[in-house]
Amino acid sequence: MNQTETAAGRLGIADVIRFVLELFAFVTLGIWGFVAWPGPWLNVVLGIGTPLFAILLWALFCSPRAVVQLDAFGKALIEILIMGSAALAWLMLGQPILAVVFGVAAAISGVISGRRELS
Repeated sequence: MNQTETAAGRLGIADVIRFVLELFAFVTLGIWGFVAWPGPWLNVVLGIGTPLFAILLWALFCSPRAVVQLDAFGKALIEILIMGSAALAWLMLGQPILAVVFGVAAAISGVISGRRELS
C-alpha cells in the first residue's frame, strides 16, 4: 500500500462535517414535507418521498460509491440542488436564520470538498 492509498482511506473533520450536513439536509426535507403541506395524505407522501428522492439522487451521483460517475461539476450541481432545497425549506418554514446558517455551512463544505476533488 502506498502513501496515496492510506491517505485516501482516512476521514478528516471536513468529511465528518459534510456527512452531518447531508443528514441534516435529508431530515430537513422530511420535516418540510410533513409540516409545509396541509392534508392527511399529501404531507405524508412528501414527508417520506422528498428525503427518499434526495437520498436516491445523492447515492446515484454524489456518494463515494456512486452508480453514475459524474465529473466534479455534475456532482456540485446535484449537491447544490439538494443543499439549496434544504435551505429553501427552512426559509419556507419561517426559519430564515437557520436557512442562512445551513446554506453558508453547506456552501463552505461544498467548496472544500470540490477543491479537494479537483486537486
